Amino acid sequence: MKPATFDYYRPDSVVEALQLLEEYGDEGKLLAGGQSFIPILNMRMSEPESLIDINHLKELDYIKEEDGYLKIGAVTRQSKLEKSPLVKKLVPILVEATSFIGHIQTRNRGTVGGSVVHADPSAELPLTLLTLDAKVTIKSMDEEREANLRDFFITYLTTEIMPSELLTEIQIPLQHMSNGYAFEEFSRRHGDFALVAVACLLDVDEVGTVTSGRLAVGGIDAVPVLAEDAMDLLIGKKLSESLLQTVGEKVVEDAEPDDDLHASKEYRLNLAKVLIKRAIQKAYGRAVKRGDSL
Repeated sequence: MKPATFDYYRPDSVVEALQLLEEYGDEGKLLAGGQSFIPILNMRMSEPESLIDINHLKELDYIKEEDGYLKIGAVTRQSKLEKSPLVKKLVPILVEATSFIGHIQTRNRGTVGGSVVHADPSAELPLTLLTLDAKVTIKSMDEEREANLRDFFITYLTTEIMPSELLTEIQIPLQHMSNGYAFEEFSRRHGDFALVAVACLLDVDEVGTVTSGRLAVGGIDAVPVLAEDAMDLLIGKKLSESLLQTVGEKVVEDAEPDDDLHASKEYRLNLAKVLIKRAIQKAYGRAVKRGDSL
């Protein structure tokens, strides 16, 4: 199929883009990378009156360290994130996670902000940014506001952003970046959407006891799941098989993945427990190794 007829706009500034969003409301849709939205248009699952192309807004294309945050402009390409020496130095889990996104052609077009706003529950960037306790900057003609990602995702493919708003920046706090990190996912074929994905951050003390940790899981619910209660079970302890099993069980106990043609609910939950164990073990190993090198 081909998309329904629409008016096409290519604003030269964020202000102009916001003016168009204000004018068209629900009938105006933003186009960034288009990796998800173009198929939706072609299948006529969305028939907007106007398409507002923000691909060329250079003011939203940047990666920089500022005021204790790694700041990423919303139209920054995923491949730029993956190849950035600054990101690799400051937030290596983000490089590791980005490498799992589709293929290089996908990452060359896909944008960081587009992935966050699309909010696929198994997508690599929303999941990892949630683990990193990131926040986003959102603008409209009337105001600029910030939202924590833990509050940003509402349900499947739905966020709290309003039709007249534009996500402009992602901010990752750097003050307490963990030494240990890991990203794990499983898909049926390389480049496919993940059935389940896991991101983990971990710190240990000089004797290998876990002192802090964050973990999020994608693909087991309508939004990425931040497993705070489960990770609390690790604090003050060294890893063991029984502890890892308990953590995995705790993470999935309230999860409700859908059965679909790719995997059953039971398969996804079991897979999640396997990947949670792998991610925690890998993050733990890296944390111990980096602690020894300090």
